[in-house]
Amino acid sequence: MHPRLTGPPDEGVARVPCEGRDALMVRIDLEKSILDRNDEAARVNRVRFDEKHVLVLDLLSSPGSGKTSTIQATIEALRDRYRIAVIEGDIASSVDADKIKAGGTPAVQINTGGLCHLEAQMIQRAVDALDLDALDLVIIENVGNLVCPVDFYLGEHAKVMILSVPEGDDKPLKYPGIFQAVRAVIVNKIDVKPYFTFDEPVFRDHVQQLNPGVPVFSLSATSGEGVQAWTEWVAARIEGLRRGVDLSETPSAVGSIA
Repeated sequence: MHPRLTGPPDEGVARVPCEGRDALMVRIDLEKSILDRNDEAARVNRVRFDEKHVLVLDLLSSPGSGKTSTIQATIEALRDRYRIAVIEGDIASSVDADKIKAGGTPAVQINTGGLCHLEAQMIQRAVDALDLDALDLVIIENVGNLVCPVDFYLGEHAKVMILSVPEGDDKPLKYPGIFQAVRAVIVNKIDVKPYFTFDEPVFRDHVQQLNPGVPVFSLSATSGEGVQAWTEWVAARIEGLRRGVDLSETPSAVGSIA
């Protein structure tokens, strides 16, 4: 059985019977406190990852975009070169972690119990169930959501956005924050593009306006088309981390190691 964590803790949940301006102040102060605690835990995570030379990626997307299938394709392409583990974040169930573990890859399941994102403290607990000395890459599959996960740094080296063709080419216009926060964008399910109205040049233009220089990888996780370019980007960052390259740079600067 893979380790399974449940949550979230009640800590930081506002239940204050006040109104008007005072209520607003309490809510703002509480939100800042939650993010501050999260960032502190995330910094601890990042130091831990860097000391062990383990690359950590945080995958973000809408539900149904193909995060799990992309992770499986990534593992298949890199498993002979690198040691990989996965942290799965879901509101409930262990379906995705079960799929990963069935393929022979260590997986830790985090059930958030309704929370729409993962937090750094959850990752701390999940990592405790892994042997970082025996790993080169940890992939975090965040809860399917295009808003909440953006605000929570987990200690990862990069957030990566996955968008599937059926979702449409206008997502950057509707959810600009997530496209500005990521270090790479994946367009998944390109094998079904003939059946949908998806203008990839327009999509790429939207992305570049929000995040100049960010790489965009078009692929089909199920057929394997385009997966190599994506996995070589990942491999370049694993090797860069081993050489002591600073992966905290902007997307365009980090892109120089690929």
